[in-house]
Amino acid sequence: MDVPQIRPAVRSDDDALSVLDRAVWSTLHAVTPRPEPPYGLFFDERHPPGEFLVAEAAEGVVGYIRIGRPTPLVSNAHVRQIQGLAVQERARGRGVGRALLRAGALHARNQGARRLTLRVLGHNTAARQLYASEGFVVEGVAREEFLLDGAYVDDVFMALPLA
Repeated sequence: MDVPQIRPAVRSDDDALSVLDRAVWSTLHAVTPRPEPPYGLFFDERHPPGEFLVAEAAEGVVGYIRIGRPTPLVSNAHVRQIQGLAVQERARGRGVGRALLRAGALHARNQGARRLTLRVLGHNTAARQLYASEGFVVEGVAREEFLLDGAYVDDVFMALPLA
């Protein structure tokens, strides 16, 4: 696999991102039920293309990151939050997730953000290690916040200072 190009998402990425999102769905990182047909659009009023960066390689879209505002409050406008990160299975371990994180942090910084936050499930060790290696630190843990596949799972809040 070649080095992916990170670019802003466009509306025509809808199908590819929808397929990718369904393909990588797992209780390792998802707290919502598995998507079932009929599938809706990937982009909608709450999830516009402008909040997404896409990793594209020769074979097409291999990942995405969503950077949004955690709240609509003016007092919170200096914060951006990673509200989704997905990498195709065949592209994992090749720096795609790291490239998306770095591009997402730059994107947030360019929007004037001073902090970039995220929530990650406690049992998602690989993701937590990746985030920590990029400078994210744990700021809080909601113990046993979710019940997934019969097991209680922590919700870990992490943040990266951008200023």
